[in-house]
Amino acid sequence: MSADVLTLGESMVSLRSAGPLSAGGTLHMHVAGAESNVAVGLARLGHRVAWAGVVGSDPHGEFIVRQLRGEGIGVQHREDAARSTGVMFLEQRTADVTRAFYYRAGSAGSTLGRDDVDAAFRSGARVLHLTGITAALSQEARRAVEYAAARAAGEGLEVSLDVNYRSKLWSRDEARAILTPLALHASIIIASDDELGLVATGEGAVTGSDDGPGCSGEAAMAAELLGRGVRDVVVKRGAAGAGVYTAAGRWEAPAVPVTSIDTVGAGDAFTAGYLSALLDGEDAAGRLHRGALAGAFAVSTTGDWEGLPRRGELALLGATPSGTTQR
Repeated sequence: MSADVLTLGESMVSLRSAGPLSAGGTLHMHVAGAESNVAVGLARLGHRVAWAGVVGSDPHGEFIVRQLRGEGIGVQHREDAARSTGVMFLEQRTADVTRAFYYRAGSAGSTLGRDDVDAAFRSGARVLHLTGITAALSQEARRAVEYAAARAAGEGLEVSLDVNYRSKLWSRDEARAILTPLALHASIIIASDDELGLVATGEGAVTGSDDGPGCSGEAAMAAELLGRGVRDVVVKRGAAGAGVYTAAGRWEAPAVPVTSIDTVGAGDAFTAGYLSALLDGEDAAGRLHRGALAGAFAVSTTGDWEGLPRRGELALLGATPSGTTQR
């Protein structure tokens, strides 16, 4: 399948609990993974998407492959009979605090290698989407991500890198040492406002109390990245919306007001919306707006990706009053 977007990384089985895990109760099985979340979001918005990764020869891996194929994603996977598919427990500890517990060390997904990347590139994609998560899984996976980014940039593909820092996988210093050079291959950098410092130094920024959107430190880091060849520096601000820096200037977009139910996967949904609008030729404001809409669907529904919109549903949010029943 020829793809608009290729993404690669580890997908896991997520076992979700509606309350404290220590109290027991029912667990619900889902597919989790930043890259596959983005793949689902893009596929639902009508784009051709390929996901590449490694799963175990176990029911968990079979579940992941079946779910992703069911979303219309071109799955280019390898099965590792010697390793298990990664598992994550997700605990809704309180209404405002969700905790993740990973069982992914030495998983099948962490064995992603150059041969897997070579096989995935046969999809002929226009955009390669990567995250910092895969680079944190193992030395082998890191080398695969670095190879993929360098190859894609060399072949003229758009390279999108979502920093997606995970403190349970590596320290900020470890992440910075790997992600800063990796970002040299990216044309699009996507980061939360506290992650930009993992791909840029911001040297020369004026320190002080100015810490709002577009503050001097953030702007300096964005300028540094733009000077290194990045075209879009996208900053996710959660409930405060998102912004993008380009050579032509800076744009900001507010979050779409919704009732927040589950914030897991919201950043990936935003990324899917942003890349979707990019593929459609939208300008910076249009890219931010579609990203905000997709993120709003994510936080106002349960699951990493289950509530993500199809293209015809984008108009459901932001245009009608909250609580509306469509008849």
